[in-house]
Amino acid sequence: MADTKDSILNASERLFAERGFDAVSLRAITTAAGVNLAAVNYHFHSKKQLLQALFTRGVQKLNRKRIALLDAYEAEHGKGPVPVEKLVRAIIEPMFDITGSLSKDSKTFSMLLGRMYSTPEVRLDPAMLSDIENFGKRFEPALRRALPGVVPEDLYWRSFFAIGATAHTLASSQLLQNLSYGLCNPDDRETTLKKLTAFIVAGLKAGSGIKQKKAGKTGTNRRGK
Repeated sequence: MADTKDSILNASERLFAERGFDAVSLRAITTAAGVNLAAVNYHFHSKKQLLQALFTRGVQKLNRKRIALLDAYEAEHGKGPVPVEKLVRAIIEPMFDITGSLSKDSKTFSMLLGRMYSTPEVRLDPAMLSDIENFGKRFEPALRRALPGVVPEDLYWRSFFAIGATAHTLASSQLLQNLSYGLCNPDDRETTLKKLTAFIVAGLKAGSGIKQKKAGKTGTNRRGK
């Protein structure tokens, strides 16, 4: 039974990432997974509950990685605040690594995660909202310590915009490659993370009195560029 359930989840993950939730039928999922409709109904009852199970599987793994990074950074910096650059990397880097790499065949959950924020069936689900809330409770104090000059209202706005930028990058990376006529390569994981981190950090720090580090003066801390 476990093999059948995983087959359904893996097939639906790929199809939802490629086509979106509404464009994928249960028939398409069963065909890709090599199972019958009764198996989907037995394990998940509906397409919506299948999608929720898929996100729960991925997001729980994602948040474990994020919190492990935050724990390590907090231990490294002791009683002082963790730099904003490291907090941003702790949040977004696991989103690109959740399936191992940004290769075409392994980034499906990352793409699906990008779609999540524009999928009402997921966004309004109490279980998903609870997962997001618990993650926020862990990171929000660290962000407040790192950005003491940013009022709470602005921090929420800026974090919301950062989520949008990240989701768009995950879900629509091919668009960037097309618009730039190949100049930008979003399949280059480290460059993508570097550019996205710099963009988010600049937005979070705006008007906070915390100056951006200049390129070339960050020493071994490449992540802070």
